[in-house]
Amino acid sequence: MRIALIGPGQPFRGGIAQHADLLVKALGLAHEVTHLGFRRQYPRWLFGGRSDRDPSAPTREGRAERILDPFNPLSWWRTARHLAALEPDLVIVQWWVPFWAPSFSAILAGYRWLARRSAAPVLFICHNVLPHEHPSLPIRMLVRHVLLSADGWMLHGGADEAALRRVLGRRLARREVGGRKRVFRGFLPLFDLGAAVPREDARAVLNLDEDAPVALFFGFVRPYKGLDGLLAAWPRVLRALPQGRLLIVGEFWQPVAAFWERARMLGVADSVVLVNRYVADEELGLYFGAADVVAMPYVSATGSAVAPLALRFGRPMVATAVGGIPEAVADGLSGLLVPPEDPVALADALVAVLADGELRRRLTRGAEAERERFSWVELVTRIESAAASLRTADQAHG
Repeated sequence: MRIALIGPGQPFRGGIAQHADLLVKALGLAHEVTHLGFRRQYPRWLFGGRSDRDPSAPTREGRAERILDPFNPLSWWRTARHLAALEPDLVIVQWWVPFWAPSFSAILAGYRWLARRSAAPVLFICHNVLPHEHPSLPIRMLVRHVLLSADGWMLHGGADEAALRRVLGRRLARREVGGRKRVFRGFLPLFDLGAAVPREDARAVLNLDEDAPVALFFGFVRPYKGLDGLLAAWPRVLRALPQGRLLIVGEFWQPVAAFWERARMLGVADSVVLVNRYVADEELGLYFGAADVVAMPYVSATGSAVAPLALRFGRPMVATAVGGIPEAVADGLSGLLVPPEDPVALADALVAVLADGELRRRLTRGAEAERERFSWVELVTRIESAAASLRTADQAHG
């Protein structure tokens, strides 16, 4: 099968670029894949970090043809022409923020006009149907317009599927008439990035005491990630485990001074180890290797790339039961789930994992066992099945 994938990749940073590069690699084992990537990504006002460039070594086998520029409509037309010239059997679009709606809509419209009846099915892999921040009505309408340019949609979990059905409403229902399957369940596979680092070695590098209980919060720091709630829970953790350390690793997209002020007010600043920067792939094993548990205190979420990283490094998780998180963190098997915005429940779950060696070992074994369920091979199989279903549906519709 000839597959064209539209989405970011190296040298751009973040979970979507990582996912695209790794997906191209996995699909390429059985199919002919062309990755149509970006020349530029976000405008500076939209990106909260210091840079959108990835400091990682180019080890993800990124082979993207950097053709698409969101600020240049001529590049949209060039991308549509290139897409038509490829004569793919399937077009995959990585979808995550409304900023890309105008360019993606134009590209797909141009492609279908050029390809006419030979146009391939278009499958959107939806990392977020809607943005994490509460979208306005115009944004929802823009998202609806671009999502309707797809033939099918692959979602990471049930919460995102519900969001898709709310956004598309009757238009989706009409496309599914007669049992024509258009919505497919995907997941975030293991991000096999970086080498594992033994716990003792990782702690020596980070100057962490060998016996200290360590919880890791990882990733971009944005309000929906719930770091404020974790900070509120941490005094209760320290009362039970005075030697505890909270390792926070990721670039702040919110004022870091306000974070330190709150940590001091709560009396926990001395127990916090902060790495306020984007972490390259090569360093992932260092921080996950040093941790006893990964804390995921999300306020809202469709999914999280942190969960597959925790599974990849065999670390148990304590996470809030929001969005698609319960589908990635098996409660009692690979981690513990708690209600969102409940600092007491969060603290008690962290203490349980950090203080009970047998529970931690059992959850660690469970995290390691979950790896097969989140394999790239399984995701490729689901994409192949979705492509076949979309071709069948389109033939029946035609």
